[in-house]
Amino acid sequence: MAYSWCAKEASLQVCIQVLDYALSSSWKQAGQLSSILEEMPLVDSILRALARHRIAELPVDFSRLPAYRAEYFPDSGPEPWLDREDWSRQTGLLPAEQAALCRQWAETGYVILPGLIPESLIETAWLAYEQSVQSGGIKLPPESVGDGDHLPGRCLNPHQRVRQFCRVAKHPELMRWLQRLLGHPAKLLQTIAGHKGSQQAAHSDSIHMTTYPIGYLAAAWIAFEDLDADSGLLEFYPGSHRLPYVFSHDLRISVEDMKSGGYETYKARYEPFVQRLIAEHGLRPKYFEARKGDVLIWHANLLHGGSQRRDLRMTRKALVAHYFAKGAFVYHDLSATASRRQYFGGCLVR
Repeated sequence: MAYSWCAKEASLQVCIQVLDYALSSSWKQAGQLSSILEEMPLVDSILRALARHRIAELPVDFSRLPAYRAEYFPDSGPEPWLDREDWSRQTGLLPAEQAALCRQWAETGYVILPGLIPESLIETAWLAYEQSVQSGGIKLPPESVGDGDHLPGRCLNPHQRVRQFCRVAKHPELMRWLQRLLGHPAKLLQTIAGHKGSQQAAHSDSIHMTTYPIGYLAAAWIAFEDLDADSGLLEFYPGSHRLPYVFSHDLRISVEDMKSGGYETYKARYEPFVQRLIAEHGLRPKYFEARKGDVLIWHANLLHGGSQRRDLRMTRKALVAHYFAKGAFVYHDLSATASRRQYFGGCLVR
């Protein structure tokens, strides 16, 4: 198979192109991506070879890690530039508008960019998404939360089926802002599209999508319509990004716990812990009352979730995109797995 040749004969750069082509081709064969991955036992070793540290000051031998968990990685710098103690001195070198938003990021953990995505692109992308859903190319789960909730559920990584979502998630001005905030060029990791509010409990992304070194992740919440407060707005806690990172081992969530109990263990231990943190630190939520094309970018450790949907009939059309800094290594602390999407999370639709 091409994978064996790739591992034995090809350069790493050629190898990644072979794997990318295989994944791209399999994706077009409706639903065969997971089976292809299962048939690729060499993938993990190839990806580990590719994942040489770049940002991190301390190298890691990935083959010697007991698991992809935060406690097994060195406490390595450098910190993202806006997380450092001298961030205010560095922002003084920027133009006034950029300096103000970087200052807001450092102090609150988020920035809002009104009307960043053109309305024409927003409308074109959502229409293409709806057409893919109606044609059966994308199947959405119901995810009903009660009587009267007839809106469909969320779609993970729709940008790999709908090329217009790629143009939204990788809009040049958005990518420029991500680079400014992270201090390194950003790469798209994953996307989530939704017709309605998630009502997800408050959390930090870093237990789900973790980077080495820590902190080189950011997310963008992109509004595809003008939002009503009753639809279940994005809820976030300014300043919470400055709290210590909380990982699985801090709450004694073992790899075995996740294998046997799945996300029930997470809900029983992590979510109540976060609520206690919010209460202990007197954190107060804000809500993203967005208009079409507005973008909110948040820090890797900012606590956020979905507020209550007071009217289940109301839509809250949005795309959430997660990014990481080029040169960081991405893994999933909760599930103790390396992220293959750091290599194959981009736009597979040509």
